[in-house]
Amino acid sequence: MSKKVTMQQIADYLGVSKFVVSKALSGKGGVSEATQERVIQAASQLGYFSQKNAYVKPMKLEKLPKVPAAGKQSVLVLMPNIRFQTKESLYWGRILDGIALRLEADGLGMVIVSEQSVEHFLHFLNPNGILGLIGVGEISTPLLLEVHRIGMPMVLVDHEDMLIPSDTVFTSNYESMYRLTKHLIGKGHTQLFFIGDINYSRSFKDRFLGFRSSLEEQVGGAPGFGIGDDCYLKVEGFEHEQFKESIKEWAAKRLRAKALPTALLCANDMIAIGAVHALQELGVAVPEEVSVTGFDNIDDSYRMTPALTTVHVPKEALGKRAVERLISRISGKQEPMEKLLLAGELLYRESTAQARA
Repeated sequence: MSKKVTMQQIADYLGVSKFVVSKALSGKGGVSEATQERVIQAASQLGYFSQKNAYVKPMKLEKLPKVPAAGKQSVLVLMPNIRFQTKESLYWGRILDGIALRLEADGLGMVIVSEQSVEHFLHFLNPNGILGLIGVGEISTPLLLEVHRIGMPMVLVDHEDMLIPSDTVFTSNYESMYRLTKHLIGKGHTQLFFIGDINYSRSFKDRFLGFRSSLEEQVGGAPGFGIGDDCYLKVEGFEHEQFKESIKEWAAKRLRAKALPTALLCANDMIAIGAVHALQELGVAVPEEVSVTGFDNIDDSYRMTPALTTVHVPKEALGKRAVERLISRISGKQEPMEKLLLAGELLYRESTAQARA
């Protein structure tokens, strides 16, 4: 049986004081962000977070009642402090709908909190009746560390933190993008580009890896097919108008050099909508000259012209499965952490076609 990892061991490993380690792991400040990150990484590497009762005893949570009491128990739903990730979002809003429906079915309430800072967030962590937390989207490591520190059960949707163990729920991003890329290759496309920011989220990175893997399998297997580092365009922003300008500038240069790809696979629908608009403003026909695909299947994807080929993400189901996993964790089952993958569905619409000769 391995010995328990202590704060002193982490301090010795890093060459700092135990006080610094304690401050960094408490999430309450007192050390620089760089030092806190070093401490968290070392603690994770040494297995500090994986052991039971790592630094405090878990909260004593009430058992789920079969019949809801008058004072309804609730689950905390944490959203990043980002303007576009709100209840009104065509993507995130649907996930919240799924969470709310599943909680309501069990007679539980939902308290939505936007991430501000660890100090602000602490006010919400210990009220009576809060059973656990569901994080929706990218949540900062210090905040997740604080949730883990107090022993609150949590499930993350569309996000994971490699340093902090937790249950997670994702769409099958890698597999879905792999299949979508294969579909376009099957239509004769040999010059394909991925558009997005692979550092933005785990989902974006997995989508790029699926795209890249599909391309790499074709090298040597199809005449005229090649792959190099030049198959990825990084764009940043939150709305399709922001993406449009970056893509338009890039596409204009490619047009002048007669090197415009025949297919653009975008990390999500918002980027794809921006790409279609950018190409149309440059006089490039979609899909006759360039095929464009998205990912997520937001409402705007089928309202636009041409309707967007995309991957349907079961957004409500992501929320429901997160609740079910949290309830299972709250019930006291000592099970390994799970990463749940829900299958995406490829939707072939009007924005893709056979590659031009």
